Amino acid sequence: MKELVITKENFDEEVRNYRGMPILLDFWAGWCGPCMMLSPVIAEIAEEYDGKVKVGKVNVDEQPELATAFRVESIPLLVVVKDGAITAQTVGVRPKEDIVKMLGL
Repeated sequence: MKELVITKENFDEEVRNYRGMPILLDFWAGWCGPCMMLSPVIAEIAEEYDGKVKVGKVNVDEQPELATAFRVESIPLLVVVKDGAITAQTVGVRPKEDIVKMLGL
């Protein structure tokens, strides 16, 4: 599955009210070097774990309300949401294996 672009308009449907597989949210920005380093890893997870995880990208510059709601202070910020609740989060570039472990896969 391709990564979903998460906005304040689709957040409730795609994240808050979604029940099922875990959701990996990647809070990022185009000017963020570490975010660009992590982006191919996130895309790989979205493709490799299609049907097991939903992957969403949140551009903090375009979605300041969501960045504030998640208290984003540093990026990249990865947040795992399961059935509407945050189950894990981490800041910075992480190896793929660590991210998969966060997802419980």
